[in-house]
Amino acid sequence: MVTWQLPAELASWVTRLTGALDARVAGKLATLLLGMLFARGRRTVASWLRAVGVGADFRDYYYFLGSLGRKTDLVAAALLRLALQVLAAGDCLEFGIDDSPTKRFGPHVQGAGIHHNPTPGPADQKFLYGHVWVTLALLVRHPWWATIGLPLRALLYVRQKDIGKLPRRTKIPFRTKLAMAAELIAWLAETLRFLGRTLWLVTDGAYAKRPVFQAAGKHGVILVSRLRKDARVCAVPQPPAQRRRGRPRKYGEPLSLAKRAAHPKGWETVELVLYGKKITKTVKTFLATYRPAGGVLRVVIVKETDGWVPFFATDPNVTAARILQAVADRGSLEQNFHDLKEVHGAGQQQVRNYWANVAAYHLNLWLLTLIELWSWGRPKAALCDRTRSPWDDPDRRPSHADRRNALRRQCLQAEFQAAQTRQPVSRKIRSLFSGLLAMVA
Repeated sequence: MVTWQLPAELASWVTRLTGALDARVAGKLATLLLGMLFARGRRTVASWLRAVGVGADFRDYYYFLGSLGRKTDLVAAALLRLALQVLAAGDCLEFGIDDSPTKRFGPHVQGAGIHHNPTPGPADQKFLYGHVWVTLALLVRHPWWATIGLPLRALLYVRQKDIGKLPRRTKIPFRTKLAMAAELIAWLAETLRFLGRTLWLVTDGAYAKRPVFQAAGKHGVILVSRLRKDARVCAVPQPPAQRRRGRPRKYGEPLSLAKRAAHPKGWETVELVLYGKKITKTVKTFLATYRPAGGVLRVVIVKETDGWVPFFATDPNVTAARILQAVADRGSLEQNFHDLKEVHGAGQQQVRNYWANVAAYHLNLWLLTLIELWSWGRPKAALCDRTRSPWDDPDRRPSHADRRNALRRQCLQAEFQAAQTRQPVSRKIRSLFSGLLAMVA
């Protein structure tokens, strides 16, 4: 077994996460996270174990993945509480929900199926074979580098026609992506109920449907998303001049978003910071009622160079600038999906069991979040050195790969310094180690 150690602060965080697991196997979580950090090449579970020198007892770690997959909600709750404590978040907490596929290969991968490919690429592949994950992330604005997403928990979407292919012992019912989003909202509200804070949730327009509206309204979560241009919104009903018998009207006369966007009056400009830049947007905002939402919405129409886009918030008292800021923050979740696949190799783990796949994907989520928490308050100079690549933009913020490499360097330097204290090392060896360290991390 390799003797590499995580920094004391990060090791204490991992120990807190293992509190949700059985004490007999909890130590394997730290070993897997350390192996993921130093794995090279294709990020299979075997490469994780090889990176930390796991030998003959490798089967125990595969069994551990199966048990971990059933307890991801407990570990994710511990990670969420840890993130809020480390970041000292404000009164309003913002989250994002979206889904993303991971490619898999082989007919015996449980839960895999044919899904729409959101990034077809040059080959124009409209479909892919693999898993689809409905993912929940905490969205936090960094004081230097705009909004950063911290993924916490995900649910594996399996098509109804593929549910029958799962082993009977798996006991997984069919659920739509909307039902999964509603389940994540309920889990989030229950986990953070003790805080008494306002929860914001920003989603893609595909999740602006009745099940998500109902879950957000039930748990007091402010939902922000995009409206369809042909959405059947209605005006806010005016109280009658004279009292009438029966229940008062809940929805007014139908409204046309296209007509509202085409009307020349009512537009205003707002200044806000989106994607780290201060810009000015031309918007039109008004109140409307929407039957899937079951009440009043704050609608914001944004004028763009190529047309217009409508957004909404379920809280009618929020401003247009706040809604657009939340919509822009959702882009950090898309960046998470990129880093999960390109940096951590999510989906490359060659495991077939349903629960082992769930555990492997969550380990990628948690490692990404732990790295972001560890690097949160560290300056740019401590995370990356652009002098080795003068062709790069020196003002560019450190990427997630830069932050991961900075953590790897710190772990390796700590091991080298510990060895140096036991026995003096020559200057030539120190120079050789610095060169190797630059190549490895």
